[in-house]
Amino acid sequence: MKKITKKKIKAAILVKIKKPLVIKKLEMPNIGDNQVLVKIFYSGICQSQIMEIDGGRNNNKYLPHMLGHEASGKIIKIGSKIKKVKKGDEVILSWIKSSGKSCNGGFIKDDKKNINYGPITTFSNYSLISENRIVKKPKFIDRKLATLFGCALSTGAGMVLKYGKITKEKRVLIYGLGGVGFCSLITLLALNHKNIYAYDINLNKINLAEKFGAKKIDLKKLRKYSNFFDICIETCGKTKTIENGISLIKNSGKLIFASHPPKNQKIKINPHDLIKGKKIIGSWGGSTNPDKDFKLYFKIIKKKIHLFNFLISKIYNLSEINLAIKQMRKGNVIRPLIKFT
Repeated sequence: MKKITKKKIKAAILVKIKKPLVIKKLEMPNIGDNQVLVKIFYSGICQSQIMEIDGGRNNNKYLPHMLGHEASGKIIKIGSKIKKVKKGDEVILSWIKSSGKSCNGGFIKDDKKNINYGPITTFSNYSLISENRIVKKPKFIDRKLATLFGCALSTGAGMVLKYGKITKEKRVLIYGLGGVGFCSLITLLALNHKNIYAYDINLNKINLAEKFGAKKIDLKKLRKYSNFFDICIETCGKTKTIENGISLIKNSGKLIFASHPPKNQKIKINPHDLIKGKKIIGSWGGSTNPDKDFKLYFKIIKKKIHLFNFLISKIYNLSEINLAIKQMRKGNVIRPLIKFT
């Protein structure tokens, strides 16, 4: 296998837990048979990366390592066994597996240290991606919106669309208003659902959801909403909020959660809630099939594109990524995008 041109990767690296990311210039390694080389246009920042930075993914053993799992980009080169795409194709990068060959990643040497990377990383201007983490981007989806399909939109829309029809008379609570929660909310609005409630600890997010069309609730008055909702879509990433969600749904209700509490934490469930008929569904990426569902999701949500564009209106350069993360932690931005030039 020939070594590709010595193109430089400029990447944000997690070197130490709970420390700012470090921007490094790295020399491109050889491309694997089941990999594609992608020039990244935009990358989103997800709560999962915040948890990695904080050590909540038990990822200390992989340090230093690259980050990111949703992006849009263009194929620069393909490995020898790639059949799914060709050079020049614009693609969506997603942690959610699709068709194609799998590659676990590898490492890039830097000052005699190994910088680890997995099947997909997106906090860099160029990235080596496993074939089964890419989907050809439909031309009608612009590059910025395409990043959301890599995680937030696929998970949020999938939670609405993949677990049984949510009829309009159902009371639905969106519990947690990050990127995934807002994508669930906007998908429901695109379906003309009017009976949507929203909660987050950040009052600005609740007010924004109300402007979009949701009804806000005050969980300080939790008993008022006990057994009140038909559906609860929980996206906070905490065991306590999953437990709260169970208490808020009716005996015939359904809790759908896609949040990932820190490793080794457990949720407590009253067995009688299950006996009475409450249902709990864990959602892995909204059960989305990237190869089939992206076009369907776009068809459903396109009438509310202006709301999705609002979510990703804050754009940062790679040099500003730690600022973007800081502002995301504070709730000042819903889904920051990193733009690569």
